Amino acid sequence: MEFLAFISVFYLAMVVVLISQVFFKTNRTVKIEDQSAPSVYDCSVDPSVLQDLKEIASLIESGANTSEVRKIYKAMRLTMKLRRKLKVSILSAFLNYALGPVSEVHAQLSSYLPQQDKYDTQVDVEMPATEAHSKHLVPELEIYCYLLVLIFLIDQKKYNEAKACSSKSIVSLKNMNNRTADVLASKLYFYYSLSYEFAGDFAEIRGNLLALYQIATVRHNKLSQETLINLLLRNYLHYNLYDQAEKFRSKAHCVDALSNQQLCRYLLYQGKIKTIQLDYTDAKDSLLQAVQKSPVTAVGFQIQCNKWAIIVQLLLGEIPERTVFTQKRMEKSLRPYFELTNAVRVGDLELLRTVAVKFSSTFSQDRTSNLIVRLRHNVIRTGLRNISTAYSRISLADIAKKLNLDSEHPVDDAENLVAKAIRDGAIDATIDHANRWLVSKATGDVYSTNEPQIAFNSRIAFCLNMHNEAVHALRFPQNLSNKQSVAT
Repeated sequence: MEFLAFISVFYLAMVVVLISQVFFKTNRTVKIEDQSAPSVYDCSVDPSVLQDLKEIASLIESGANTSEVRKIYKAMRLTMKLRRKLKVSILSAFLNYALGPVSEVHAQLSSYLPQQDKYDTQVDVEMPATEAHSKHLVPELEIYCYLLVLIFLIDQKKYNEAKACSSKSIVSLKNMNNRTADVLASKLYFYYSLSYEFAGDFAEIRGNLLALYQIATVRHNKLSQETLINLLLRNYLHYNLYDQAEKFRSKAHCVDALSNQQLCRYLLYQGKIKTIQLDYTDAKDSLLQAVQKSPVTAVGFQIQCNKWAIIVQLLLGEIPERTVFTQKRMEKSLRPYFELTNAVRVGDLELLRTVAVKFSSTFSQDRTSNLIVRLRHNVIRTGLRNISTAYSRISLADIAKKLNLDSEHPVDDAENLVAKAIRDGAIDATIDHANRWLVSKATGDVYSTNEPQIAFNSRIAFCLNMHNEAVHALRFPQNLSNKQSVAT
């Protein structure tokens, strides 16, 4: 009896434990659902975000009144941190504070925002009158309001409203020629182009971008010039207009780089243009510089640069290092190019065809399919180099078989390919036409040639170039010489 009682108590305790676990999981699920991410249409106004926007507005006013561009830069950095926290109610409250509820610009910007419900309207109306912006509205603050609404519309994928907002802001911006507005103008140009690109109407604004670039050149707005050059190059490359892009790039007025981001974009576009035009050496330098100068957080940009740099290195007959493909957060994206590199390294044409077919969609999306077609000659040259190193004498028929030549006359094609490789200096061998053999010469000492000197010279040139750019990028406080003269 005692045993039966013990068993019954044990099972009763197990039932209680199971019921408590089920209740705990249900309660936890409800709490997790209650903590879901807030919608952008949430009617509540986050006072901390609104206060941060007010501080940014004060910073822009201070920078505009004192002509301190660094304050405008700081305001833009702070805005990017608040980008994910923006909501319709917060933007409406900020527009009421910065522009006033009766201004024409406020009415235009409010029309682009999604409609709010009645509670939203009550929240905005019930704001204390003391929080209204009492100072005189500077033009930079008006442009900033346009920029803030435009960023929000693009993030919410309201591209038609973003197009209308950006076009209206560009019209207002043409009448401004303040040095402090150049930073805001460059950002506005970028999102103006981005809204039309996402909407599928990228070609419509090419003429406007050229006109804006002309205005920026006349006014000597260097940051706007950098931005507009990159936007025009991106516009041309989007429609594969490489010749027009190169003509514009070569004739555009080159300015000293003020923004590292714009410099990286320019190097990427220049590398793409040089690659298409078969100028692989300059293309490699531009693409590698873009990778080295880009921020660590710009993973997508680095992936795109690495893809083109890998292709260019393969076209130059070089094999990229394995560490390029094993970088953090890039392994999956660079996997197709790793297999492509392996095919070129082995010198197997059949493997190259297999990789090209397997990842055809990826290569088409990256717009590198036409470059992969050019790799066939490099694969053949690499295969011939491997064969020449491994065999002192080999028949042309065996060469054709090892290279997987699928033509009607593979032996004759192999002979032509070998002759061309010998003429270009890819291999050090001779052809015995009577016996149809390839006779390789003895491998010499590489240190008796100029190759080590050339490699060492390229590394020294790279280090010197980096040092010169670092010195050129140094910045000093404004009016430092005047302060020293007053102190003395």
